[in-house]
Amino acid sequence: MSFTPYRDVLPSGLRVVTVETPHLHTALLAVYVRTGSRHETVENNGVSHFLEHLFFRGSEGWPDTVKMNAAVEEVGGNLNGATTRDHGYYYTPLHPAHLRVGLDVIGDMLTRPRLTDMEVERQIILEEMLDEVDEKGRDIDLDNLSKRLLFPGHPLSLKIAGTRESVKALTHAQVLEHFARHYVAGNLVVSAAGSVKHSEVLELAERAFAHLPKGSATTESAPPLLGPGPHFHFVTHDESQTEFKLTFRAVPEQHEDFPALQILRRLLDDGLSSRLPFEIVEKRGLAYSVQAGLDTYHDISLFEIEAASAPEKASLVVAEALRVLAELCDQEASEEELNRAKRRHRMLLEFSQDSPGELAGWFGGVELFRPPETFGHRADQVDRQTAARVREVARRYFTRENLLVVAVGQRKGLKALEKVVADAEGLPSSAPAVSAARG
Repeated sequence: MSFTPYRDVLPSGLRVVTVETPHLHTALLAVYVRTGSRHETVENNGVSHFLEHLFFRGSEGWPDTVKMNAAVEEVGGNLNGATTRDHGYYYTPLHPAHLRVGLDVIGDMLTRPRLTDMEVERQIILEEMLDEVDEKGRDIDLDNLSKRLLFPGHPLSLKIAGTRESVKALTHAQVLEHFARHYVAGNLVVSAAGSVKHSEVLELAERAFAHLPKGSATTESAPPLLGPGPHFHFVTHDESQTEFKLTFRAVPEQHEDFPALQILRRLLDDGLSSRLPFEIVEKRGLAYSVQAGLDTYHDISLFEIEAASAPEKASLVVAEALRVLAELCDQEASEEELNRAKRRHRMLLEFSQDSPGELAGWFGGVELFRPPETFGHRADQVDRQTAARVREVARRYFTRENLLVVAVGQRKGLKALEKVVADAEGLPSSAPAVSAARG
């Protein structure tokens, strides 16, 4: 884990990150842009995602979308794009000998898009959004619901795709304005990883993005702190299972507590032998699966636990999850368990070196917000964590006041679930820094 990526800044201000791994036989090209629903308002919510769709409708150099896609597919590629809350990205795998084709196509897409067929894309997006609502149009997506409660009145609460009302009302002028504001040199990062050459990537990127206007990076307002919990929100939905998500607000990746949070995530969910799957699935049979993860942003992170179960078992699953968390707050993990988590963390980072996509995302995607660290530095930080330190960090963030639970399902068992959350049995009370007054 000793290689160092190349980081260059073109005269326009465009950053280019190249990760040379000549031992691989493939390459991946990705372009990251610092715009998502976090950079929108209630009025234009969904415009970043809408714009992503429109890019694939063709560009000045590639007005025929079939030919545009075919050109990339013929060199082993497959054009894709995605929009998140705080950024978007466009990418394709490629044969290393044909990097120019991919850069030319994506460069033209993002700098000279035609932005046509807006009404057709509007209908496609409205269909896509049906996955997040019930037959009455109510939001039943756990992620949307939890973000709305965690960040009231802040752009992080907005849905990535927007609402049906905002998408129906979006105008071509709003799309053009968003494009002109965010798709500028200082707000994009071009990244190429795999069997690529630094000098070639740099030359091709400058050529492909010659039409990109100058401009500075987008900035964000800090999210407000939520008042002391526990907080609980339930949406009735007539399904066979109740879905639920437990969320604890935490710190960003560059914070000194984050390595310990990564270990806690692995102690909780890193294979069937880790605590949550073992206690909830294997030992008690309360649910089919349970997941723990960290949703990270440049200024905060969210520690999340998600599962689904029969409605009458929902309170039992949440109670067991809280018991497992409380145990981590009360007792230090054994050296064997701690070392296993560290080994797994380092091994999986090493595996990432065989994936051009992982490399491009780690060094190129992070570059949007801050200088990325190396894999080795991250692994060393995690290895330095002691059992006492991990317990200390668990007590800091897994608190009653810092707990938000969102559930969607039948009302059967609702009162029991409400009580389990309200009691949050075993969890410590938070330090003032975690649950401050409302922002």
